[in-house]
Amino acid sequence: MAMAIGMTEILIILVIVLILFGPKKLPQLARAMGGSVKEYRKGLK
Repeated sequence: MAMAIGMTEILIILVIVLILFGPKKLPQLARAMGGSVKEYRKGLK
């Protein structure tokens, strides 16, 4: 049973993250998440 995440769900999550962390923390948070994804993909190889 695969669950696909639609555009609406992504927008809701982004709004919640924006409220929790504030606009000044977002670039730092995005950079950290990008690095995590990169390391995860490197680990899969």
